[in-house]
Amino acid sequence: MRSCRTFLVLSAAVLAAFLQEISCAASSSNATAEQLANRKRSFSIGYVVFPGWEPLDVFGPLELLFEMSFYYKLTLSIISNEVGPVTTIVPPHIMVEGEPPMDVSFLLGPTITATHTFKNAPALDILFVPGGEGNVVLAQANNTWIEDFVASRYDRLDYLLSVCTGSASLAKSGVLNGKRATTNKGAWAWVTSLGTNITWVPSARWTVDGNVWTSSGVAAGLDMTYAFLKSVYGTDDLDAVMNGIEYAPHTNPDWDPFSVVHNVPGANTNMSLLDCTGPAGYD
Repeated sequence: MRSCRTFLVLSAAVLAAFLQEISCAASSSNATAEQLANRKRSFSIGYVVFPGWEPLDVFGPLELLFEMSFYYKLTLSIISNEVGPVTTIVPPHIMVEGEPPMDVSFLLGPTITATHTFKNAPALDILFVPGGEGNVVLAQANNTWIEDFVASRYDRLDYLLSVCTGSASLAKSGVLNGKRATTNKGAWAWVTSLGTNITWVPSARWTVDGNVWTSSGVAAGLDMTYAFLKSVYGTDDLDAVMNGIEYAPHTNPDWDPFSVVHNVPGANTNMSLLDCTGPAGYD
């Protein structure tokens, strides 16, 4: 009797494992060959930071990357001009021509630790460039280390992504020449004055042109990163991640309601400003 019971238990375990394997295979049936291959490879990710970086530009996409690292092999390098803590506090800078520099040291100043400089950063497959008020400070100081780093690494990247005004750095680096791009709608006039031969898309939540992804402002980085990870891996684990963190991504790359809110020239004013999102996988 005991041997028979043991056999039944083992048979049940084998059957459960078999059904699980079938389930996994079925759930992967919609994945492309490239997505299946990506699930088995390791991606080296770099994230540029600078004094005055925007917190959600960094931590929004990093939340999704962190969660996905439970399923797939990812490595992360935080890259700045120097190693060590890098603050969100913006250095004193001129906001209005003719007025004294603005001091915002009273603001909260979370930091992130840079693990590498642009001189010793490892080989990268994916590079994220965030925005923040610090972009303006670097521009006023004619400090181009971000643009120089992006330009020097671009040809060796699989993917380059910018969040918010990070697209200003991409524009000045030259990598957006001949490409479509978007940016923070509240900073539209400044960012779109940079670079040459760029097709700026006023109503886009994010754009994809070749291996370059650019998002609209701040929280749009989450939406772009969801779409990016979906293109890389498919949705088998990604939708579970999104619903686990209870974030409903905006999934229409061509529609950013904030282009209307911020009166961006050329914005599509015929779209609804409501009902833009829903739980992942429930389209």
